[in-house]
Amino acid sequence: MIHYDLRCTAGHEFDGWFKDSAGFEAQAKAGFVECPVCGGTEVTKRLMAPAIPKKGRSRAKEVAPPAAVPAAPPPLPPPGSNQAAAGPVPAQVVALLQRMRAEVEKHCDYVGSGFAEEARKMHRGESDRRGIYGEASAADTEALQEEGIEIARLPWVPRADG
Repeated sequence: MIHYDLRCTAGHEFDGWFKDSAGFEAQAKAGFVECPVCGGTEVTKRLMAPAIPKKGRSRAKEVAPPAAVPAAPPPLPPPGSNQAAAGPVPAQVVALLQRMRAEVEKHCDYVGSGFAEEARKMHRGESDRRGIYGEASAADTEALQEEGIEIARLPWVPRADG
């Protein structure tokens, strides 16, 4: 495995691990290396200092002492609640959710408050199966799941472009 410090064209810096340098090159060329902040796929390697062991010491002995175990994160809100987890949402997560929203809007049909009804119609074969999104109450969501209808609740963040 090889570790690279990376930078996107917007100047965001992050790191990544790859099988070898050819693996990085192939993934970058295919657009699979993505900035976790803005989603840009034009990524380059930054200059890095080589990891050279001190004279007379092998690299195996250069292992840093274990870091202190961080405190456990705050508990997540109960399923079905509309509460947000405590603390700010990292920019990388917001960017990922914005890209996910854009893909849902691009590839799925918006059915609004009729989501539960349309999901049931598709499940029974009364409507063509397709990707849909819309609003559903916690009770409707639970009822759909109990009926064996697969759904997913997604955190809906403001659009990246607006």
